[in-house]
Amino acid sequence: MMLRRCRRAVALAGALTLCALRFWITRMRGPLTFEQRALWLQSASRGVLASLGICCRINGSLPARGLIVSNHLSYLDIVFYSAARPCFFVSKAEVNRWPFFGFTARAGGTIFLDRSSHASANAAADSIASRLALAVPVLLFPEGTSTDGTQVRRFHRRLIQPAIETQAPITAAAVRYVVRDNSEERNLCWYGDAGFLSHLWKLLGAPGFSARIEFGEPQIYSDARIAAEQTHNEVVAMRARSLQLQRELGSAAQQRHGVA
Repeated sequence: MMLRRCRRAVALAGALTLCALRFWITRMRGPLTFEQRALWLQSASRGVLASLGICCRINGSLPARGLIVSNHLSYLDIVFYSAARPCFFVSKAEVNRWPFFGFTARAGGTIFLDRSSHASANAAADSIASRLALAVPVLLFPEGTSTDGTQVRRFHRRLIQPAIETQAPITAAAVRYVVRDNSEERNLCWYGDAGFLSHLWKLLGAPGFSARIEFGEPQIYSDARIAAEQTHNEVVAMRARSLQLQRELGSAAQQRHGVA
């Protein structure tokens, strides 16, 4: 495990350094648009996943624009979603202070939110409304925090409201982690009081794993409460289907192995 952890740490450091160099080389040519920042973050995310040997499988059509709402398991969700589709993310203000990852979030055009500040929430809502006019979707984790994956917490509707007011399509999306040794998803999740660096160090030593992301169909809603409830139910259903499919595939594999 230690060898695997050290190997991944070196690969990750190299990928992050290369991403930073590419950003500053591009930045020297002039200011970057928000769309260019999202594209840079996609390239950086794909580099990170490649360095760690992690793949992400997608089910459903990638949304072209509007608001994407998803459950939240860890900071890796941002890497997975960004690698799949250029996005603008809404993140807690603390991320802005993280070593290197804070720079990556800022460079990628992340909208930061201080949940304890009413003014910050209003500013974030205004930023979301303006970004929804662009050809890059905004991705929101309306649970308000990452979880251990055992349940999807209710979706807060406050930052869904800008999509209602601008009549932007809202797409439900579900992310799930699959560990190669069939251990529990929660072993990879970042939740509770776990520190960022300690969790990252643990993650680097974990067995091989992948992510499964499913996108629903875009919908236009006229009420934020209804949008929050319906997309929450969609996400719960998508995660349940994905888990059931994994169990069926695992059972089939065991039967084949038994026959062999």
